[in-house]
Amino acid sequence: MATEKAYKLLAQQRDISNKKAKELMDKGLVYVGDKKVKIARADISDDTKFRVETPADVRVIFEDDYILAINKPAFLDSYDIADTIFSAKLLHRLDRETSGVLLFGKDEAWSEKAIEAFRQRKVIKEYIAWVEGVVYEETEIEAPIATHKHNGKAFSKVDELKGRPAKTTIKPIEIQGKKSKIDIVISTGRTHQIRVHLAHIGKPVVGDSFYGSRTEAKRILLHASRVEILGYDIKAPEPNDILRYK
Repeated sequence: MATEKAYKLLAQQRDISNKKAKELMDKGLVYVGDKKVKIARADISDDTKFRVETPADVRVIFEDDYILAINKPAFLDSYDIADTIFSAKLLHRLDRETSGVLLFGKDEAWSEKAIEAFRQRKVIKEYIAWVEGVVYEETEIEAPIATHKHNGKAFSKVDELKGRPAKTTIKPIEIQGKKSKIDIVISTGRTHQIRVHLAHIGKPVVGDSFYGSRTEAKRILLHASRVEILGYDIKAPEPNDILRYK
């Protein structure tokens, strides 16, 4: 059976450049059936048929003279969105596969206050996720997190000696079989904090194979549902894949 590099085969099928095909795979947008293609340079049968997901549109959920809030779709990088919004400053970021509230400052003085509020942990950040296993009751997870970089990618882990303090509070919303939909509030903002803390207690986010999920999903099922900052209370409606699990 003949084989070809996955990204080259996609480029041939879609009549796009090898570079563009590799970018689509690196962004987690390419599937074979329901399985995401994770390694662009992997050898794959040349009769493989790919499916390419298209990110949802970026939608504004609130705007005034000081702040611009969007409902970030999954599969878009926060910085790529920021590059298209020249009149506002990105105040924080969400992981590529995480959807939800993403904030920009439109006024320079207000933006500095907002950045300081994030730094001083005066911002309420609430998320919704589907996780592996059953969550019966409200639970506080306090475990220090250390972040490392390998080949340009961040990787975090619980590290009692070198980690920085991190606190995550979870409570159940719905249980479906051996999966749970949970509400999450974080009072710190360590890299991959939610994903690391949930994996630490044996409840990784569905679709998060990087931190131990064994369930295939189109993306990591994590949504930033609410941010409260400097008198603003911004909420993002849940996308369909969070609203209900299969």
